[in-house]
Amino acid sequence: MKLLEEVQLQIVDSLKGKDLLSLADYTSEEVQQLIDLAIQLKTITKAGKCSTLLEGKTLAMIFEKNSTRTRISFEVGMHQLGGKGMFMNARDLQIGRGESVHDTAHVMSGYVDGIMIRANSHAMVAELAEHASIPVINGLTDLAHPCQALADLETIKEVKGEFKGLKLAYIGDGNNVAHSLVVAAAHVGMDVVVASPTNYEPSGEAMKIATEIATQNGSTVTFTNDPFEAAKDADVIYTDVWTSMGQEEESAKRLKDFEGFQISEALVANAKADYMFLHCLPAHREEEVATTIIDGDNSYIFQQAENRLHAQKAVLVSVLG
Repeated sequence: MKLLEEVQLQIVDSLKGKDLLSLADYTSEEVQQLIDLAIQLKTITKAGKCSTLLEGKTLAMIFEKNSTRTRISFEVGMHQLGGKGMFMNARDLQIGRGESVHDTAHVMSGYVDGIMIRANSHAMVAELAEHASIPVINGLTDLAHPCQALADLETIKEVKGEFKGLKLAYIGDGNNVAHSLVVAAAHVGMDVVVASPTNYEPSGEAMKIATEIATQNGSTVTFTNDPFEAAKDADVIYTDVWTSMGQEEESAKRLKDFEGFQISEALVANAKADYMFLHCLPAHREEEVATTIIDGDNSYIFQQAENRLHAQKAVLVSVLG
């Protein structure tokens, strides 16, 4: 294995200083390059030869929502790259007491080199990025979860070796994870099928953007209300929880509405024998997915979770420079 000093990291220079609010804002080439860089950084990390490309850099990490993977992966990622991640609960900042997003963006731009924010409102994050003079990274909003989608692509590339010719079936709530996933998959030329119950479909805008990108890359994006149809001959089957944070009062209704959408043994029988099962976590076993599936031989959920670290490091070294 090559040592760090022998490896020429392929930093995505075109992203220097650029925000990551949605993968729709990146080109297909940039997304592909980020995946390759993430795999490079993972190889180096496993060899104990971490790069210190962000030495002296500080990332402010603002959280309006609870987090396991996002907080740990960004904080550890900055540490491994020689920089520092500063955890900030939004309730502890003046923004939590009414200071404007405009003022917060300008003040923080004078202190740190970048902002990662996990927030309720995508509009607020977009406003923060508009007024900040430093890169803003979307760690999750109500509309998008781009960092998760990059880790998903990295995992698929590691296992399958390529993207072209693969079919990805997302089965479940048409939420922020689904929005970013369909756009990400379109960027790398995968065929995508989304299956959701009526009234839980993904955003029409996200599907439109993904379809336009897929057309440029020779792939397709389609929707169905039939999960078994979506799973037919799938190379990758992906799901998420049926009730996300902030939707707890809808839990009983959602359980009823999503009947038949569980990733079960019967459903995956329609997929290819070597299908991959992915889930962004946290998961509710025996709800959106059968225990035998999520803990089975075709499940790559923990490799996928680990790849949040490496995919985000690829973003950090590219946008923070």
